[in-house]
Amino acid sequence: MSAKAPPRHSVAYQNAQFLQSEDARPLRILAEYLEPLQRFRRAGIRDTIVFFGSARIAATGALARFYDEARELARLITLWSKSLPANAHRYVICSGGGGGIMEAANRGASDAKGRTIGLNISLPHEQQPNSYITRELLFEFHYFFMRKLWFAHLARALVVFPGGFGTLDELMEILTLAQTRKLSRQIPVILYGSRYWSEVINFQALVRHGTIAQEDLELFSFADAPQQALELLQNRLPVEAEESLPAFAHSHCREPPGR
Repeated sequence: MSAKAPPRHSVAYQNAQFLQSEDARPLRILAEYLEPLQRFRRAGIRDTIVFFGSARIAATGALARFYDEARELARLITLWSKSLPANAHRYVICSGGGGGIMEAANRGASDAKGRTIGLNISLPHEQQPNSYITRELLFEFHYFFMRKLWFAHLARALVVFPGGFGTLDELMEILTLAQTRKLSRQIPVILYGSRYWSEVINFQALVRHGTIAQEDLELFSFADAPQQALELLQNRLPVEAEESLPAFAHSHCREPPGR
């Protein structure tokens, strides 16, 4: 009587049922760090200019000018970045990958024949990636916090167009990191559309009530035209490239007590 063959099992990292389990959540989180890291290195992406803004602002409608101006600003930034000396892609336009202002940003970079990044998020009602993202630079995230890490990790500047809850969340994340000096470099923040932002957030009231300091208002600037925003960025961003690839915004670490 022949012996029974031993049961065959897949190795753990090929076990799809395990990888989708609660126990494997840390592995899925780590994958959303390591896989984008590998792709950014392969693509030669050094750093980014991140555009935030509402997915509801279309090329037509009451707020259409913001779509057009986001597109034009992204085009201008891309042309400028392509003129800089580097052996890697610098100041690449990055968006959340969806429609509205995100689409306008990717579209403007594409108009200038530049590479452009989309950090898309999987939602119950799927957010469809726009068609202007460079194919190999389209990323799909499950975890919001890992997507936000990649927004901050490569960003050299942030341009924030009118938006809702998501835009406010992303804006406040960066402002909080800057205010608390958690990042090793400054990230200029431009609030595009001064009338909108002054109405939506009463920054002076925050100062008056003592919940932020007067100097915290220096963490951002306002712009109302693409050329104005471009000049603000050009005045704040270095022309010489960092040697590291990608050029991460590292976090500050405190010295252990007693040192």
